[in-house]
Parts: sequence; structure tokens; C-alpha cells
Amino acid sequence: MPGSVPNQTARGLFAPIAPNYERWASILSLGQDGRWRRAMVAGLEVEPGGRVLDVAAGTGSISGLLERSGCEVVALDLSRPMLAQHPGRGKVLSRGERLPFRRGTFDAVTFGYLLRYVDDPVACLNELARVVRPGGRLGMVEFGLPRGLWYPLWRLYSDLFLPLAGRVIDPSWYEVGRFLRGSIEDFHRRHGDLPFLWEQAGLVDVEARPLSLGGGLVIWGRKP
Repeated sequence: MPGSVPNQTARGLFAPIAPNYERWASILSLGQDGRWRRAMVAGLEVEPGGRVLDVAAGTGSISGLLERSGCEVVALDLSRPMLAQHPGRGKVLSRGERLPFRRGTFDAVTFGYLLRYVDDPVACLNELARVVRPGGRLGMVEFGLPRGLWYPLWRLYSDLFLPLAGRVIDPSWYEVGRFLRGSIEDFHRRHGDLPFLWEQAGLVDVEARPLSLGGGLVIWGRKP
């Protein structure tokens, strides 16, 4: 399952940090990462007992929220080391661009920090929507790009604090810290209006909510 160059970048970045990912992701985001995930799950509007596919599930932070809300969750990720840290039982090693499920299998799909690691975000969204039943929902968590007076502060944090903190923690976290700011800016500048990508993929009722002064972004949409 070699995948694309962005896929391979994700594998290389996340495999070494899998054992302590949850702890340091929370600390380095100043606790905001968990807040974004909770907001996305709260707005997903899936009934207890609903079947949800959590793509780019990593170590299970979104999956756990879904399970605690009463959903039946299948967790999918392309990183074997990350999935090994996931406490759930329904785990699948695969790519978000090629899902091993039939059309309409799930009531909802969630994903976090996925679209920066695929070649074609619209094609990936089409594939995610394929496995959702008509009327089902999709929910996404992603880093946002702050604007105005907040942008210089965000640059300072991402250019200086994150790499320095990563160097203190572990060389692998240093590489993640160096990578993130450029990855986030490049993604937003190439694709611009992210809700429009969802509409290009045929999703409707698309709603975007910036959080944490624009540092986080949550998007929901529905399959018609």
C-alpha cells in the first residue's frame, strides 16, 4: 500500500510519534486540538447506534468520542504504528482515497487532518462520500489559517515555538514542528475556500466553523 507522495509523507511523519501522539498533540496545540474534535463530533448529528467510519483515525481521539456517544465505529488509517496505539477493535489499515467498503455502508464519515496528505482532495471527498448512505453526514477537523492581526502571532508560534518544543521532546516531533506551518499554508493557498471543495464533491448543506481565532477549522456536509 505505497500510495502517493503525500501518503508516504504522512507515514514518515507519524510513525515515530505514534506512542506519545495523544499527549503531545494536546500540549502543543494548547489543548485546542481536543476542542476541535469535540465540536466536530457534537455537530455530526448521528443517532446512537449509527455506524461511523473514522478515516485518518490515528490513535483514536475522534473514534473514542464517537464510541462514547453510542456509535458503532470502524477506524481506518494508513499508518500501522498509529493504529497499533488505537484502543478500538474495529480497525482497518488502508488509505482514505481507496476505501475497502461498499457504497452506502455507513451513516457518517469523520476525518481529521486528512486532505493535506492526498493528491486530489476533491477525489478523496468523493470516495469518502461514496461509502455514506444518502442523507448521511461527513465531518472534518483541519488546521485553519488565521487572518488579520492573528496571522503574525500564528506564524511566530508555528515557526519558532513548535520546532523548538519539538526539539526538546524528540527529534521526530522536531520534524513535525518544522513541517506543519508550510504544509498548512500551502494547502490553504492552493485550495482556498475549503467548503467549495466539498460542494465540488457533490455534498450539500456544507457548514464551516473556524475555531480558536482561526487556528482550527471544522466542516460538516451531507450526502444528498
